[in-house]
Amino acid sequence: MQIPLRTISTIDDYVAAQEWSRARLSCCPLHPNGGCTFRRHGSYARLTSPGVRIARYYCRQGRMTFSLLPDFLAARLPGSLAAIACIVGITASARSIEHAADVARGHGICLPGAVRWLRRRIVAVRRSVSAVREIAPRLSELLESEVPALTDLRRVLPPQILHKVPAPLGFRPFDRPNDDGPVQHLAPGVIRQEVSDMSRNDHRQHDTGPDLTVLAGYVAPMEAAQCSRTSIATVQLSLARPPPPRFGASGTRSGGLAQERRGIT
Repeated sequence: MQIPLRTISTIDDYVAAQEWSRARLSCCPLHPNGGCTFRRHGSYARLTSPGVRIARYYCRQGRMTFSLLPDFLAARLPGSLAAIACIVGITASARSIEHAADVARGHGICLPGAVRWLRRRIVAVRRSVSAVREIAPRLSELLESEVPALTDLRRVLPPQILHKVPAPLGFRPFDRPNDDGPVQHLAPGVIRQEVSDMSRNDHRQHDTGPDLTVLAGYVAPMEAAQCSRTSIATVQLSLARPPPPRFGASGTRSGGLAQERRGIT
């Protein structure tokens, strides 16, 4: 479960100060009155944000981890909210989504793949913005420009609303209906930063499990305009086919069936 970590720092300041080591949850979201073994659960790294680590807590009884996601990072998508907003702005000023994808793609990325990559982000941002307009209409001034102020919206929306807003702005999965779940226990003062008892070089700090390799062409969309254009790659899959069956002189198929017959006789 993701919970917003309130910070006005940039990515560089967050990494330089190692703010994840001071991030703290004051109580378990599943058991706000206590009674569980709620504890710090190390931190993990973001593949597309070098140096950034996310603080994490774990409730053994609830069998759930809680990640404190900084306000500048996108949820359920790689990269920052500012980078995603920049991509949406490029699309708004382009003559077509194909043209915007051609500008944004990196080396070795075919145009159809770049279009799918870009469309996923456009649709996700539109759903997030639409949800904010419905849930918090008083924040409509942050949504009037072609490039939505996603980072500013993340910072002003309370956790209870963020769990009703789809990713990447909020924390609700793309294909899941509204479900408050354990977030109903989150009070405004639950998340805060303070000096942690854990050392920054604590041996309990650990990495995430095996992750898929992220294509380099999608890591830095802010610099995508400088990427050279590549031709559309035609990929042909050569499927391995089984060898054709062989028949003996009697017309029976050789192989496993013949061996079974020999075993029976």
